[in-house]
Amino acid sequence: MNKNPEVDTYLEKKAHPLTEEIQRVREIILSVDDRVEETIKWQSPTFMYKGNIASYFMNAKKHVSLMFHKGASIKDDSGLLEGDAKEGRTAKFYGLEDIEEKKAALESVIWEWIRMQDES
Repeated sequence: MNKNPEVDTYLEKKAHPLTEEIQRVREIILSVDDRVEETIKWQSPTFMYKGNIASYFMNAKKHVSLMFHKGASIKDDSGLLEGDAKEGRTAKFYGLEDIEEKKAALESVIWEWIRMQDES
């Protein structure tokens, strides 16, 4: 798992009310494939693999909000990715139980991104 100490420091300083939930989503994404990396970009933890996958929307306080920058191009049969913007889609998680219920869908979206990037 490619945990970046810069992201650890950012999350500690941010002291977000959903830090535990943010950390769990982070663990799931980073455990999908060792090639997935994270950094701080746009003042937010961002996941990357051959491009930007997704960034947290850190201003959300009632749920964990993850913006998939090119989410419209990711095949998602689960319905995890919400929205109708030209490119972006959002995944929302409402607590630890919801995260666990959506874990397989989140993993599938990350795998699909990796597959798309490897084929391009």
